Amino acid sequence: QVQLVESGGGLVPAGGSLRLSCVASGRTFSSYVTGWFRQAPGKEREYVARISRSGSVTDYAGSVKGRFTISRDNTKNAVYLQMNSLKPEDTAVYYCAATAGSFSRAYSGYDYWGQGTQVTVSS
Repeated sequence: QVQLVESGGGLVPAGGSLRLSCVASGRTFSSYVTGWFRQAPGKEREYVARISRSGSVTDYAGSVKGRFTISRDNTKNAVYLQMNSLKPEDTAVYYCAATAGSFSRAYSGYDYWGQGTQVTVSS
């Protein structure tokens, strides 16, 4: 079992930056692929980024590539999402997720989820 707790959300003007953090319980965090997803009001949850168990491989949705950076620190059981050049369309609840399975973009591929953190970008 893994429990995930996100933090770092908030209100930021367009063009600004935020850094989201996700801290996991348990001693085997390095065994899990982790990802970030987001869900805006009235929309489906969408993939943002993922990172491999070691942190050596990352992948991004096209809408955030070049602006967001995912990273992890397995010694701290943490994964991060650095978000730069934020746009109003980035407004959503952001979720951290983890899986012991494959390196997937699909939210159905993740077994553990945090409670989410709200990011609001004003125009």
